[in-house]
Amino acid sequence: MTTPSSTPTRPVLGPLLRRLTGDEKHAPSAHSTLDVLWVLYDRVLRISPETVDAPDRDRFLLSKGHGPAAYYAVLAAKGFIPEHWLDDLAGPESRLGHHPDRLLVPGVEIGSGSLGHGLGLAVGTVLGLRAQGLTEPRVYVLLGDAELDEGANHEAIAYAGATGLDALTAIVVDNRSASHGWPGGIASRFTVNGWTASTVDGHDHDELAEALTTRHPGRPHVVVAAVAPKEY
Repeated sequence: MTTPSSTPTRPVLGPLLRRLTGDEKHAPSAHSTLDVLWVLYDRVLRISPETVDAPDRDRFLLSKGHGPAAYYAVLAAKGFIPEHWLDDLAGPESRLGHHPDRLLVPGVEIGSGSLGHGLGLAVGTVLGLRAQGLTEPRVYVLLGDAELDEGANHEAIAYAGATGLDALTAIVVDNRSASHGWPGGIASRFTVNGWTASTVDGHDHDELAEALTTRHPGRPHVVVAAVAPKEY
């Protein structure tokens, strides 16, 4: 596996993001995830364009599938997809849809659609790797705070904590858009079920990298990445 390098986000991704048009209504969702995605692919994930099918690669699952422009820009910047693909987002011949498709986009692990399924899929991925004797790969899943209102996530949180899935890290981008919330905040929803938790500035790369790479034996970990509230 290659060791990720460290380079600035905005100068690299700005021109790539400007090439993506046609999904402006989801621009806030995309920009809220930009720094998290960059830190993951630049400093955390053990994966490269050459190792997208390697059994011992880390897995990244995008549950927050709305507004994938930032995800596509990062994949292009890191060489997983050609940059010219960005010029035809959701076009009739495009591989880049409004939800990423694992069968069409190299490096994408799951097809995202209805919110609320990614965390359960991440739990299943960890269990599948464990069944194959693959204990080194880590599984990261990116969620939005609003999709935690979906009941399936509570089941996944409870199961992962009860079974000590320490290869699992969830990242929740918190833009305060959830309808219901949780007593004590997002982190407490996980810690009451046996997880460890970090709450960080969702735009601070060093804070994100430290929180994402800290290991917690025997317990899954959640990183709450706080960003500006969503404007409607």
